[in-house]
Amino acid sequence: MDKFTVHKGLVAALDRANVDTDAIIPKQFLKSVKRTGFGPNLFDEWRYLDHGEPGMDNSKRPLNPDFALNQARFKGASILLARKNFGCGSSREHAPWALQDYGFRAVIAPSFADIFFNNCFKIGFLPIVLPESAVDRLFHEVAAFPGFELIVDLDAQMVRTVDGSQAYPFEVDSFRKYCLINGLDEIGLTLRQSDRIHEFEERRLHEQPWLTKTAGGRA
Repeated sequence: MDKFTVHKGLVAALDRANVDTDAIIPKQFLKSVKRTGFGPNLFDEWRYLDHGEPGMDNSKRPLNPDFALNQARFKGASILLARKNFGCGSSREHAPWALQDYGFRAVIAPSFADIFFNNCFKIGFLPIVLPESAVDRLFHEVAAFPGFELIVDLDAQMVRTVDGSQAYPFEVDSFRKYCLINGLDEIGLTLRQSDRIHEFEERRLHEQPWLTKTAGGRA
């Protein structure tokens, strides 16, 4: 997965609490496990005026002009600002996949549902918990200043404005931080031990050669 160190990006504000995973990516789009291709259907029921199904040409679907992400000022946003309990509902890995595939690298909220929060780190997508007062202030800044950007510094564990006038520290588990900074998912962590794995397999075959035999007695 891609490394996450310092990210500067446009902020999109989704002023809704208790956004559940079915709203993030509706159930009819969960048939694929490729982790990609979900971005066009992110927030599908809010984003479009018609009912979406897999295989539809989204470029021809009517957009909901009242939905935040359809506003021109948020085009190209890579940081999502949300309210409390973001990612609640069913435990679907596709929710962070869809956010990441859309182009977001991080989401900031006062709180997250536990399973969604954990799933984010598995793909290098950073969920940031800030106090509600800080989130309120950021919502005000986004509304007041089109093109509002933030810098997320994972190493320093700090969210700050581009001009440096505001800075908000955040907590992150040290192991998860290490994985994100080094671009290591669970498979990547395992592969770092590939030499030891090969040594174990060679020793096992030497000490227990019968394990290579099939039920029919053939290797």
